[in-house]
Amino acid sequence: VQLQASGGGLVQAGGSLSLSCAASGSIFKFNIMGWYRQAPGKQRELVASITNGGATSYGVSVKGRFTISRDNAKNTVYLQMNSLKADDTAVYYCNVKEQRLPNLVEYWGQGTLVTVSS
Repeated sequence: VQLQASGGGLVQAGGSLSLSCAASGSIFKFNIMGWYRQAPGKQRELVASITNGGATSYGVSVKGRFTISRDNAKNTVYLQMNSLKADDTAVYYCNVKEQRLPNLVEYWGQGTLVTVSS
């Protein structure tokens, strides 16, 4: 499985940006697609995730501002980011976890830079 993220860029604070990540290859039916981010000097953190059934989870700092969605037919996950803040500046990574119990198989995209100017 290869993940190709797109949509990053430069935006002013208060603006919006959307990311997408397409997975090539076959993904196991039980999976979680998500976005993580890593700012300079900080650890990678979960932004949002969504299961194959549509259940979502959000990081505290983005709840209410970001929305994750997916298109199972296209193996694509999206992240709509609204009311962006300078603190949202980071490299955003797409992630897929295949729940091949008892194992978890994980894939990462190459990352896309989001820069929010204040």
